[in-house]
Amino acid sequence: MSELAQRIEACARGDRAALRAVMETEGPRLLGIALRMLRRRDLAEDAVQESFVALWRKAHQYDASRGAARGWLTTILRNQCLTMLRRESWEIASDAESLERRQDEEIVMEAYGRLDMNSDLRRCLDRLEPPKRLAILQAYVLGYTHGEISGRIRAPLGSVKAWVRRGLVALRECLS
Repeated sequence: MSELAQRIEACARGDRAALRAVMETEGPRLLGIALRMLRRRDLAEDAVQESFVALWRKAHQYDASRGAARGWLTTILRNQCLTMLRRESWEIASDAESLERRQDEEIVMEAYGRLDMNSDLRRCLDRLEPPKRLAILQAYVLGYTHGEISGRIRAPLGSVKAWVRRGLVALRECLS
């Protein structure tokens, strides 16, 4: 039986010194694995810490006959990292994307709102369908490319290109 396996069994009996020894010997290796998986040091450190907590709680489940102690510990870390990736990607994507979209909308609507209600441009923009108006405003107020607009408003690229092109044609006709 390996030294690590003996320490895990000692953890199952409540030996804190054994846990500390596992942390000191395996911690750097596990941190390296977590950094490669999570690509963020703060998340990697959290994953390693949570893995040691799980080790402490589940040490009684370790069975040396089923596999190496190092593999068991690495599996705990891997599962923790995958859980964090799922949770973190959802949180970051939804929070960051929705915040960005709100900020974009606020900037566009603020610029749109600053137009004089009686101006020809405002009157012509008001005649456009909302998707065309939004695409044009994002292109000309925020300077976004068609691809960026497509990604931000979650519309097909071809549709965005058509909205901008047709919207500009309608604006030219309206303003002339």
